[in-house]
Amino acid sequence: MSEETIALVTGANKGIGYEIAAGLGALGWSVGVGVRDEGRREGSVEKLRAAGVDAFGVPLDVTDDASVAAAAELIEERAGRLDVLVNNAGITGGVPQTPTTVDPATMRAAVETNVIGVIRVTNAMLPLLRRSASPRIVNMSSTVGSLTRQTTPGAETGPISAAYAPSKTFLNAVTVQYAKELRDTNILINAGCPGFCATDLNGFRGVRTPEQGAAIAIRLATLPDDGPTGQFFDDAGPVPW
Repeated sequence: MSEETIALVTGANKGIGYEIAAGLGALGWSVGVGVRDEGRREGSVEKLRAAGVDAFGVPLDVTDDASVAAAAELIEERAGRLDVLVNNAGITGGVPQTPTTVDPATMRAAVETNVIGVIRVTNAMLPLLRRSASPRIVNMSSTVGSLTRQTTPGAETGPISAAYAPSKTFLNAVTVQYAKELRDTNILINAGCPGFCATDLNGFRGVRTPEQGAAIAIRLATLPDDGPTGQFFDDAGPVPW
């Protein structure tokens, strides 16, 4: 079993996910690059290795049971445990997403990837995480999932969204339930918002860089053993539910 810290980042081939992998790798960690597409996955691994990161590819489609099970087996064979899981893979579902016109299929797809995918990956990796001395789970969320902010007059809440924003609210709620179940363990699980970053997820309209967006994930991945769990953060601190 390897003694170096082992992390898995889903959706790590580009944008914020790639920068999370790069940031964790810069700490001297071994980082699994969880990506569905082989070409993109291997290209990202090569780029990370060229930057000095101990990166390895993990074929991973978060919406597919068999793919996720195989990913867990790969990490089991490679390291025998997992120290940090960053559930970063996600989709917006496209636009428009006004509640009165949204296609139910759009909502299903957002929940399947952004919520059920997180549950699927987390549960598959939990046996490996339980073998870690300081396991951490980071669920990449968004402040658009904050019901408090969505109902605060004048708050910046993004466009009307019947699929993406509610999927992040759902993810936040699931994160809380995991924390409640795991409260008697050493596993810390939190949700983090990267802010409005310029990525292809939003047509590069964001005002922050992917590297800036990755900072909250790196912070939550490296929490001390007495750190928080079941909470929601961005760079400024706790985010209201």
